[in-house]
Amino acid sequence: MVKSRVEGSQVLRNVLVFTLRHWAEHKALVLVVALAMMLATVTEVIVPVYAGRLVDALAQGREFADVALNAFLVMAGLGLAMVVLRHLAWWSIVPLTLGMMRKVSQGAFHRVQRFSTDWHNNSFAGSIVRKITRGMWALDMINDVLLLALLPSLVVLVGTVLLLGQRWPVMGVVMALGSIAYVVLTVTLATRLIAPASRLSNAQDTRMGGVLADALGANAVVKSFGAEAREDARLGRVVNKWSRRTHRTWMLHTWSGTGQLALLWFVRSAVTGTALWLWWQGRATPGEITYVLTTYFVVHGYLRDIGQHVHHLQRSVNEMEEMVQLHAEPMGVADSPGARPLRIDAGEVRFDHVTFCYAGQQTPLYRDLNVRIAPGERIGLVGHSGSGKTTFVKLIQRLYDVTEGRVLIDGQDVTHATQESLRSQIAIVQQEPILFHRSLAENISYARPDATMEEIERAARLANAHDFIARLPRGYQTLVGERGVKLSGGERQRVALARAFLANAPILILDEATSSLDSESEALIQQAMDRLMSGRTSIVIAHRLSTVRAMDRILVFEHGRIVEEGSHEALLRKSHGHYKRLFERQSGGIVEVSEAVGA
Repeated sequence: MVKSRVEGSQVLRNVLVFTLRHWAEHKALVLVVALAMMLATVTEVIVPVYAGRLVDALAQGREFADVALNAFLVMAGLGLAMVVLRHLAWWSIVPLTLGMMRKVSQGAFHRVQRFSTDWHNNSFAGSIVRKITRGMWALDMINDVLLLALLPSLVVLVGTVLLLGQRWPVMGVVMALGSIAYVVLTVTLATRLIAPASRLSNAQDTRMGGVLADALGANAVVKSFGAEAREDARLGRVVNKWSRRTHRTWMLHTWSGTGQLALLWFVRSAVTGTALWLWWQGRATPGEITYVLTTYFVVHGYLRDIGQHVHHLQRSVNEMEEMVQLHAEPMGVADSPGARPLRIDAGEVRFDHVTFCYAGQQTPLYRDLNVRIAPGERIGLVGHSGSGKTTFVKLIQRLYDVTEGRVLIDGQDVTHATQESLRSQIAIVQQEPILFHRSLAENISYARPDATMEEIERAARLANAHDFIARLPRGYQTLVGERGVKLSGGERQRVALARAFLANAPILILDEATSSLDSESEALIQQAMDRLMSGRTSIVIAHRLSTVRAMDRILVFEHGRIVEEGSHEALLRKSHGHYKRLFERQSGGIVEVSEAVGA
């Protein structure tokens, strides 16, 4: 419990510091809102004074009509000022809040996109979306609570206590003690009781968003196994847990509200009793009693609302907590200070004494790895799963930083280059290409957003994709569905190849894309891949060794080491070589024998 309280206090500080930091970027608007609300609230504090004078003037007869009229005019003027000032505050908080919401949501998205590949692999996309959107809307509430609710409440309480205490010290003490007791009770209940429960229910809400996104994103798999009922049951377990936690949080809110109402009843009774006692003692006129009671009713309204405002504040803090954590999360790979755009002309790639170890692992995957890929050379990477092939290309893209040594492109250390300039000059075609739920034209032109329609069509023709696109009812404007689910595997691959053609990058990485396709699609894609590799430094991760026969050189990986390298024919001549053993396993020995005879 103590740990939970400490964590709750730290979360509150983190969120408030985060909010104040963004207020500092909009100082003028924050100042206008705060001053306007404070002045509008001061008018409400002063109105009861003149209400009391009005009642006393009316009680003393018509000869005091001028006093009554003056009191009425002042009250009317104060009321008009309150309306104008509150309008100014609300008018100013709209651009303030929208500006902050826009910046924090874009900032969170900016950071999330740049988090490490491992971070994304371990996160639910649906959960991240919930964290950002929920935190963005919580910021709207926190601005309203702090500037439009709690700040005026503080002005009312302080102003009322000072005015009443100046006239009747005992009344000031009663009002002050009652207000302080109510605020302390409200804050204690919100931070010590409700906040921990809210944190648990919010965590389960995030979990529920992740489960929903996970099942919906893999709906094709769910359908293929007839597992709809199983997924219903899985979500049901999560929703039931969320319901239990949320029920507990809401019931705590209910009991907290009842306790606050009981304390307000006690404060109202104490203030009314004190006012009657002052009248009985002859120390207050009927008009002054009217002033006291009117003032209390104003304070009562603010006190009653304070309870709701504090609960809303705590709720906003809980809902912003996860988004604030995203802003505090360190970048996976950040541009180095003074990083410059990378310029690739020839396309030479070199690993210079590279040692690399994944975070959390003790044994390096690579140790003192040295590799040179000549400009325009076509390289095949083969080896068992986990041997280091994929990590090799990820280090070229600088998705990870090396532990020791350097990765050089045309003699330039990639750690000193901006990531955008590096990756924009490397075209990649994955084994399972991911498309956006956008038009085919937009997906192809993602490599070059400024490409003309003629350039997009030319890239599609080179990738053997134009014919199937032309047969679609809307052609290049056809939406492909989430992750490209409306297209077949071969069609998605050809769209990805068209994207790579349009990029026209000097370095090409192919995660062999033909292993799960029909023979016709495989032939079309292999033809397009041959075109794409022409004149480029090409690195092919091979799953089927038959696809690397035409490579200039093949690197055979085993536990992070390159155990063999050479052409297809040269590697097959090694009687007990790793590559030959892998090739025989895939070909059943038949192709190996024919190759050996041919050699």
